[in-house]
Amino acid sequence: MEKQFFYEIEGNAKSQEALLLGETIFHNANGYIGIRGAYEEGYPPEYISIRGQYINGFYDITDMKQAEALCGLIEKKQTMLNIADTQSVEIWLGGEQFSLFYGTAKEVKRSVNLKKGVTLRKIAWVSPEGKEISLQFRRMTSFVKLPLFLQEITLTCHNYEGEVCLISSHFGEAENFCDPSDPRVAGEKTQYLFADTPHCQGDISLILAKTSRSGLSLCSGVAHAVPAGFEKQTVVKDKKAVHKITGKSVKGKTLRFYKYSWFSDSIRCGNPEEETEKKLKKVMMQPVEELYGEQEEYLSDYWEKSNLEIEGDEELNSAVHYNQYALLQSVGKDCYSNMAAKGLSGEGYEGHFFWDTEMYALPCFTITRPEIAKTLISFRYRTLNQAKENARKLGHKRGALYPWRTINGEECSGYFPSGTAAYHISGDIAYSVAAYYLATNDVEFLCEQGAEILLETARLWVDMGNDVDGQFHIQDVTGPDEYTCMVNNNYYTNLLAKYNLEWAEKCKELLMAEGKWEALSKKINLLPEEIEEFKKAAENMYLPYDEALDINPQDDSFLKKKKWDFTNTPKENYPLLLHYHPLALYRKQVCKQADTVLAHFILEDYQKLSTIRNSFLYYEGVTTHDSSLSTCIFSIMAAKLGMVEKAYDYFGESAKLDLFNTHKNTKDGIHTANMAGNYMAIIYGFAGLRIKESGLYLSPCIPDRWKSYQFRFQYRGTRLEVKVDKEGCRIHRLEGKPVEIHLHGSPVLVEDDIRLYKRQEDK
Repeated sequence: MEKQFFYEIEGNAKSQEALLLGETIFHNANGYIGIRGAYEEGYPPEYISIRGQYINGFYDITDMKQAEALCGLIEKKQTMLNIADTQSVEIWLGGEQFSLFYGTAKEVKRSVNLKKGVTLRKIAWVSPEGKEISLQFRRMTSFVKLPLFLQEITLTCHNYEGEVCLISSHFGEAENFCDPSDPRVAGEKTQYLFADTPHCQGDISLILAKTSRSGLSLCSGVAHAVPAGFEKQTVVKDKKAVHKITGKSVKGKTLRFYKYSWFSDSIRCGNPEEETEKKLKKVMMQPVEELYGEQEEYLSDYWEKSNLEIEGDEELNSAVHYNQYALLQSVGKDCYSNMAAKGLSGEGYEGHFFWDTEMYALPCFTITRPEIAKTLISFRYRTLNQAKENARKLGHKRGALYPWRTINGEECSGYFPSGTAAYHISGDIAYSVAAYYLATNDVEFLCEQGAEILLETARLWVDMGNDVDGQFHIQDVTGPDEYTCMVNNNYYTNLLAKYNLEWAEKCKELLMAEGKWEALSKKINLLPEEIEEFKKAAENMYLPYDEALDINPQDDSFLKKKKWDFTNTPKENYPLLLHYHPLALYRKQVCKQADTVLAHFILEDYQKLSTIRNSFLYYEGVTTHDSSLSTCIFSIMAAKLGMVEKAYDYFGESAKLDLFNTHKNTKDGIHTANMAGNYMAIIYGFAGLRIKESGLYLSPCIPDRWKSYQFRFQYRGTRLEVKVDKEGCRIHRLEGKPVEIHLHGSPVLVEDDIRLYKRQEDK
């Protein structure tokens, strides 16, 4: 198959770092369940494994320790759970157990097939006693049957005839991973899930487990299909069901074993145990090849609608495809879930949902799989009441303040300066509603859910802001840059608030045209004078500007601070947050990530180009990119400003972040926002795609090292393919109505297939 859809590594790496990195890179997930890529057979006891299995949106509650019990501080939080371990399978050949840590591994290959949706481990192994075998482990989390995790083990004995035994475990209780030295990971080792004694229905083992405090329950089920002549025996001990599968091997004959795991939770169904048993029996009646076929068909449709290709840069092309696939694995597929910062690949940030979803993932799915984008916004609508309650806790009489980090809609941030104070989360969510509407023209969804979000978040800004000399100010907030906290008039926050308020006003016109305005305004008790408040606050919003530098200061105080001493900061002291006190960072001009630069990307028409350019160059000099959300945004803006090769360099850093573990914490999970941002760096960066109220815009450029790039996207029901090369741009309408595109500012009607060459000044 095409190399760009197949990522593979070779060799029997035994270092601790390599094993944990492999667990992340080769994880299996589908937006509902996630299984880290630990070895089925396990590791020797001296090795650490983050042997995790997770369900998106399934959580327990734990206490939040506060040194000072101040009013309103978070006292409890949610955490994603490491659920039942169903992936373990030991393989015994007579009295010898297979392990890559013993004997001789003649060949080891590990891969993920992005078109088939499976991971593979291929092994040629000789035991200490000389038994020579070939093994293949194939794994799949189904995109079609979301609760299904399928393992296939293929065994060929080349010089051994005798007993073969598989010990397949189903363990109902597991502990979450912890790392007290890293604030991005849970600091205490805790067991949250408590299992009942396993219940067996024939060859099926079922384990019902309940959380300690959240009141949720989960049932995991395990069953097997084995070769003819092999016997199955299940032994229940404590909270564990052990399936013993025994038989004989024949020289040169291939044996194939299947392990089915099914998961049901009480968030999504009334009786998880009954649901698991029923669905597991049903799926086992379906031929395995059909299950693989469903997976391949699903992914064929995904790549058909969202694929992009880079010609002339094979390494980056492959990395981008891996990132796209991992993003699909991470994103929730129902309104009970969202996208965690680490997806379903690890326990970093405790499985919490951040603003990453709205500002990074949604721009990708809105133009490729809008149904997924809608589902993500639906999660925010479902948790709107919690956002309103959160606003009241912080002293606001009206409005909705969405949590900085959450699973169930309640705030989980214990450190409010860089967490709860990040009010821009409400503006981000409002922005995503408007962006989805502009891309899809889905008026029905706007009326049913989106408008209510826009209006309640708009209420927040009016409640918290105040007029100073005829301008609207927003005090004591934290913008995207977490190295600058609790400031007045963060440019990004104020601009998003302005946009939010403008769209709240537009909602009235749009819903009145649909005959839905009166019902909604009555539902939320919206007074007529509130719309006027929105309008006034938007018009008078204060946006910091420094005339001497011709830049937008990040906030009122940023330019008054001394710049960080980058020259004398050792490389090993990055990221700074792990080596310097927060106050040492807050008092200096130093940015963790794009802040004002991000604002200039998403709302470019609110500022003139010269100011955007000057701001980019200024913040480039004080930004560490300690956040994985940063280099992709700088790539986008560099491309917009004509700094194409600089954009390429930033893009490369973003593309390789996880596969090359450049931030040294991929063991805790992938960086989903960066993966989405990496896709954005091509579509919104090099191609210059923008979706505005005035229509669709493209301003393509191309790095010197690329021969061409092409991508597909959809806009209001029309699917388009764009190809950019050194000569110019080709746009092909694949389906839907003709659409007008502003190409480098000039309107062009795309009716079928057009070829547009560079403008003379661009050559």
